[in-house]
Amino acid sequence: MSELLTSAQQKFLLRLARDTITSHLRGGEKTAATDDQVLKGKRGAFVTLHVDGDLRGCIGYPLPYKPLVETISEMALAAATQDNRFESIRESELERLRIEISALTLPRAIQDPAEVEVGRHGIIISKGGRQGLLLPQVPLEYNWDRETFLRHGCLKAGLPENEWKKGAAIQVFEAQVFSEPE
Repeated sequence: MSELLTSAQQKFLLRLARDTITSHLRGGEKTAATDDQVLKGKRGAFVTLHVDGDLRGCIGYPLPYKPLVETISEMALAAATQDNRFESIRESELERLRIEISALTLPRAIQDPAEVEVGRHGIIISKGGRQGLLLPQVPLEYNWDRETFLRHGCLKAGLPENEWKKGAAIQVFEAQVFSEPE
């Protein structure tokens, strides 16, 4: 697994995500500034938003395109305003908003679907230009077994649910998942 983030780094990123969303909703702008070399390193990450326990946004980069601080700031704003599955987060919801961050390892290809470990691995299923990603915590939230997890990865990619048995590429990754206190 990539270098684990310390408690202080996790708190910094959670505060950055919240401040970015709050500043945007109130007409300001938040910049991601830090001297921490780990947080300035490129890393894939997702920001997941819940309001009153309901999913309200989840967007991220599976690959390390940008420094982690920039990724968290951008993905927090995108999850709050650009996840087309949900209405944008409103200022009146800020007090009930809970932020979760998943800092990812690099995905690696696997040949045998039996290598997927529910609760440890996230998955990326792809075939024919379609791709679906599910974070490692998703099957735990829904009490899915490996086969159900793989089927939902296919559906997320817009593929038939059993395409994982018919030559779809499977990649796995791990995530350090942390969130604001409830």
